Amino acid sequence: MDIIEDFSRMLSHHFSFEQRSMIEDALSLACQRLEGLTRWDGQPFVNHAINVAAIACDEIGLGRSSICAALLHDTVRLGLCTPDEIEKRFTSKCTALVAGLCNISEVDPKMSDTQSDSFKELILSYASDPRVILIKLADRLEVMRSLDIFPSEKRKKKAWETLNIYSQIAHKLGLYTMKSELEDLALKQLHPQEWSKISRYIENTVDQRESFITEFVEPIRKKMDTANIRYSVKGRTKSIYSIWRKMKKYKIGIEEVYDLFAVRFVLKCAREDEKRLCWQTYSIVTDYNTPNPDRLRDWISIPKSNGYESLHTTVITPQGRWVEVQIRSERMDDVAEHGVAAHWRYKGVSGNGIGSEEWLAKVRQMIENGVKELTSDDTPDIKLTSKEIFVFTPNGDLRKLNDGATILDFAYNIHSELGNTCIGAKVNHKSVSIKHKLRNGDIVEILTLKKQRPKSDWLNIVTSSKAKSRIKAFLKEEQSKRAYIGREEIERKIKNWKLDISFDEAVAILLRHFKIKNALDLYTKISEEEIETSTIKEILTDFLSPTTEREEQPVEIEENFTYESSSDDDCLMIDKNLSGIEYKFGRCCNPILGDPIFGFVTIATGITIHRTDCPNANRLRNQYPYRVIEAKWKNSADTGRFRATLKIQARNTFGLVNKITEILNKELKINIGAINFTEKDSMTIEGSVTIEVANIGILDAAIYKLLKIKDIERVTRLK
Repeated sequence: MDIIEDFSRMLSHHFSFEQRSMIEDALSLACQRLEGLTRWDGQPFVNHAINVAAIACDEIGLGRSSICAALLHDTVRLGLCTPDEIEKRFTSKCTALVAGLCNISEVDPKMSDTQSDSFKELILSYASDPRVILIKLADRLEVMRSLDIFPSEKRKKKAWETLNIYSQIAHKLGLYTMKSELEDLALKQLHPQEWSKISRYIENTVDQRESFITEFVEPIRKKMDTANIRYSVKGRTKSIYSIWRKMKKYKIGIEEVYDLFAVRFVLKCAREDEKRLCWQTYSIVTDYNTPNPDRLRDWISIPKSNGYESLHTTVITPQGRWVEVQIRSERMDDVAEHGVAAHWRYKGVSGNGIGSEEWLAKVRQMIENGVKELTSDDTPDIKLTSKEIFVFTPNGDLRKLNDGATILDFAYNIHSELGNTCIGAKVNHKSVSIKHKLRNGDIVEILTLKKQRPKSDWLNIVTSSKAKSRIKAFLKEEQSKRAYIGREEIERKIKNWKLDISFDEAVAILLRHFKIKNALDLYTKISEEEIETSTIKEILTDFLSPTTEREEQPVEIEENFTYESSSDDDCLMIDKNLSGIEYKFGRCCNPILGDPIFGFVTIATGITIHRTDCPNANRLRNQYPYRVIEAKWKNSADTGRFRATLKIQARNTFGLVNKITEILNKELKINIGAINFTEKDSMTIEGSVTIEVANIGILDAAIYKLLKIKDIERVTRLK
């Protein structure tokens, strides 16, 4: 087979005869186990493995164990070979690399822009050895180069994954050449017409660009030669994807992408002379061309946070053409091209292993050392630890949880109600309890029961702050509900018994008798029938008996009692979708969306919502503080239309009512429910207008517009 001969010839350029023997053994095993399997185009499936191994060796520079893993990983993934066979015949290093690749192969990213970062982290978490990521990138590059053999839907999915996940991993590792190729191949599939248009433009203008570069460089070359600066010149055309992205971002045509190509001066000099010669070259370039000061980027004096070093400027030639110029040393150019400058910014973590930053720093070090480390079988194991795991829902959504998270944590991560009613789950199609700890890559289906309710011992099961807060909120709300019921019960009983005692005094007596610290606990015990009402009557009757010696010791009642909703802010969120809580708006003040409000718990009709400036507000707060709850409008509230009445005082002029209806109905599109005016005297009229508005902002706009009418003197809101 030509492909095997080409592969063997390539190996001879990188390894000695003795070193090649293990790779050739792996190639032989792969050919044997994958025999008979074909790709979508009918070619032998083993060709894929050989091509991946070739990329890993020739384009990335990986060593023997990595190349063997690239050849053998599909044999294990497809169940044609066992890890034990690999370890016995090759090395434990090779086996570990194959295992890591198989783990990543099981990840099936969902095409969701909001979750692509999580999928990148999941893939990273599977790589206990940095070479696994590099081999996987080689695998993806081979797939993209062969993309035409796949069916349409598979092509689109692989292109999306490549653009949103794998090309970004390559970019962060500094593998810029690979990153650009992956992006261009993905764009070719996702946007073929735009890719073709840009590609044709680049091909059609290649002679023009080369001619221009020659003309641009000529005077600079002469002066640099005179200054004895050793250098080479590169003309760099932007990748098709980069051009396409800039066109989309700035909404411009390809002719308007003025930095379509750049001229790069690469200086051959010692490291201590780099900075001086780069600036000297900049001075020579700007002697013949006018620089744009806003486009100067000095990453030599202060390198980028990822280590990138170069001097960039954009100049305009005497002929009026813009050119991007890059100036760097050979060392800087090598770093930028081959990835040492890469710096993947993930949150550092601690634990038994090393964090993401250290892990990737090791990857960069290994890339930089090239043959010294990556081609060696002595590359140390690097265990990447993280305090996070990634778990899938049945439909493929990815959720990020803390390491050690349980089924309950996962349920609450999705939705509070799902957590509240959780009774267990199916993990990878096996039933487990709510205490089951999840692992990376688990597929979890939550099982629920309507009658299920959170219990206090759940707080010992969950690990996430979100789950703990939801459980605590539910338990607190349930206690408040029970306490409210208990308070109403005892208050009603005391009235029915016609005892000569105030409610507060009765509560103080009961707290002292039962040795309970606060009224909230007392009310809860009454509602849960831990304290019977007959016992309460007996205690109070006995206290009021003339023969009873009473302690004249005042008791301070601690009644921290509020009726709470299950929102994060411990207040009732008013929204038309509010379920489980019955509420209505007070007729006394007619609250409108946007008004400051509070809730008042009634005995029979649920919660009534009042404005904070309601005429009854002070009385309700002072007499029944335990029934008052905090409330506010939900940001996305859509509670329909509100009625509001405006009182208007104006001069008695002809056509005033018409002007009012013109403003409200035609200009502001507000429905008028009623309008009524009467003469106060010969010069003045007073009246009211009832309108329907969606929120307080529209009401304020109506008042503002009405006050603009010349003859209207005052507009106030009645309710």
